[in-house]
Amino acid sequence: MPLDATANLPARVELATKPIGIFGTVMAARRNLLSIIPELATRQPMVSGKTGVRWHMVMDPGALKRVLLDRLEDYPKSDVTKLILEPAIGQSLFVAEGAHWRWQRRAAAPAFAQRHVEALGPVMSAAAEASARRLSAAMGQGPVNVLDETVTATFEVISDVTFSGDGSFDRAVVHDAVDAYIAQAAKVSLLDVMGLPGWVPRPGRVIAGTSLRRMKKLADDAIASRAAAAEKDGPPDLLDLLLDAQDPETERAMTRDELRDNLLAFIVAGHETTALTLAWALYLCAFDQDIQNLAAAEAQAALGDRAASAADLDALPLIRRIVDEALRLYPPAAFLSRTAQAPDTLCGREILPGDTVMLPIYALHRHRQLWDNPDAFDPDRFLSPPDRFAFLPFGAGPRICIGMSFARQEAAIILATLLAGLRFDTIPGRKPEPRMILTLRPYGGLWLRVAARA
Repeated sequence: MPLDATANLPARVELATKPIGIFGTVMAARRNLLSIIPELATRQPMVSGKTGVRWHMVMDPGALKRVLLDRLEDYPKSDVTKLILEPAIGQSLFVAEGAHWRWQRRAAAPAFAQRHVEALGPVMSAAAEASARRLSAAMGQGPVNVLDETVTATFEVISDVTFSGDGSFDRAVVHDAVDAYIAQAAKVSLLDVMGLPGWVPRPGRVIAGTSLRRMKKLADDAIASRAAAAEKDGPPDLLDLLLDAQDPETERAMTRDELRDNLLAFIVAGHETTALTLAWALYLCAFDQDIQNLAAAEAQAALGDRAASAADLDALPLIRRIVDEALRLYPPAAFLSRTAQAPDTLCGREILPGDTVMLPIYALHRHRQLWDNPDAFDPDRFLSPPDRFAFLPFGAGPRICIGMSFARQEAAIILATLLAGLRFDTIPGRKPEPRMILTLRPYGGLWLRVAARA
């Protein structure tokens, strides 16, 4: 695509157009993991190579179904993924494999049942109202970093959902720990690319422990306090549900360490990914004022002057399509990887044990053979459901994100509430830069102008 052809498209990552070698790969990945994806990956079903280890990037929906569903056990999370995540969230649902993953999933599943998610609607509505008030108060003070605001809003939700809003978990501690960990430990190491075993120390991950220990102590203290309490007022929150969780098949309950690691995983994933989705959705609405005006009219007709609720979602189809389109263009988990455990064939190509099989969700969501005009912002493409394995913001198969319904409901409620009363505009000459280290964030924040909607 000619450079000037991107002027009328929302922000995108420039993918690699030529081989960059092992050291080039490391340097590029440490700055932006998505920049190592070859542009060819948006046109071909599969791209393979060798950079220290054999690797394959898979964009074919049939092959992705094989990896994520048909032969799930043969494609566990990659060694690099585990090296990055385990120090932060241990052997939680996000990292565990096989039987250890299955019993945790069965134990935690009731906490994320649809009835529980819908019952959390008032918490999300309250956070949406508070977010609208804060943004209204910021009007007239110059551009607003909407990412800061969406992080605040979604943390309010996860705090209330997890701890009944008792303030026992400090947002600044959590966010600082996540930022520090991403800066120091989540970046790809040369040792990772070369395929060296995990017992070889990665210096950045060795020095990243202080902030994590502080976050884990907060979680341990909250769990101990709740477990020692005779009774808690009000309905059960996520901590209560996990304390009582048991695998229905084995009756096994989580140890305190397992509970802490899962709780931290849910807290971090439960606000970081939804905050990013919301921020990118607001940017896209600011980018296309016609779509924003249609969405605002839809929200105003459904809501009047109140905040959205879970009961309003059926009356907000465009809002929900905008959320899906934001997830397509800027999936928070935009790059996944697996390590093959057994011989296989994908797209007619031989896969050997030990090969790294990459799932570049960013490239999949912008693939020329799967999406019309894939770099454009077009929520109406979701008027028809896409191929199940062509749209993977939450993964697929048995390991699909356990909090998917929660995240989509929360994003739609907050987005509708904000668009009903506020207008968002881009700032000329200030385009956000999508960068991925651990999640796909707008580097330097996402700055928009905010005004009252007439």
